Amino acid sequence: MSFASLKKSSFQDLLAKADTLNKSEAKSGPDERLWKPEVDKAGNGYAVIRFLPAPNGEDLPWAQVWTHAFQGPGGWYIENSLTTLGKKDPVSDLNRELWNSGGEGSPQRAQARNQKRKLNYYSNIYVVKDSANPENEGKVFLYRYGKKIFDKIMESMQPAFEDESPVNPFDLWKGADFKLKITKVAGFWNYDKSEFDAPATLGDLSDKELEGIWKQEHSLSAYTADDQFKSYEELKERLDRTLKSTYRPDPETVDEEATPEPVVSRTPTAPANGEDDTLSYFAILASED
Repeated sequence: MSFASLKKSSFQDLLAKADTLNKSEAKSGPDERLWKPEVDKAGNGYAVIRFLPAPNGEDLPWAQVWTHAFQGPGGWYIENSLTTLGKKDPVSDLNRELWNSGGEGSPQRAQARNQKRKLNYYSNIYVVKDSANPENEGKVFLYRYGKKIFDKIMESMQPAFEDESPVNPFDLWKGADFKLKITKVAGFWNYDKSEFDAPATLGDLSDKELEGIWKQEHSLSAYTADDQFKSYEELKERLDRTLKSTYRPDPETVDEEATPEPVVSRTPTAPANGEDDTLSYFAILASED
């Protein structure tokens, strides 16, 4: 809009444009590609799903994304963590400082725990049974899940006992359906009773039908694309607005060498020096999940 046109601009036009934007935003809503199980009033839920192989042109049948979600005096901070990409992240940097500046039971460590990273996984799934929403059955969705379910996937691929045979749950022919059993424990969804069924071809379908399902899969690499992450500077600005007056440690009291940098692809280990009792912030918090 030019300066000359300002006098001619209509307030009603502005309202109409705002209304259009609001309607567009309302239509966007939640991502309809994502499937989510439902639970009853008692907090119990049941569904049967099949994890699908990697989409065409991609190597892994899952995407791994670290996120931060916590509330401060300035509102909520909900962002993807740059540690997903093996980069430094302002929240992880701050949490390491907080951890090192206070002892066990201190407000600094309590804040670090509250702001810790959470690991999410995304996979393509085929919904075999969904009694709560039967219209979902026979369709391909994206499914977001946490470490508990991922551990069950890894246990099926790398069983702990010699009388158990490894199963690739993502295999269309030799994989297995996953019976998702949800219970409510201490106010949270619990997946301990979930288990894989016996290996079998998905739905006893033909190769042509299986190919059709595979071609419906959604990209997983898109979750870890650069455009899904803000820059360190943008995240730092957002973090500062969220925390405002929240305690921040004095930089002079922080021992930045006490804990290692977060590395997504490697499990943190305890320091080799036995005299250093400030175990890795990331290792301790991971053990609490």
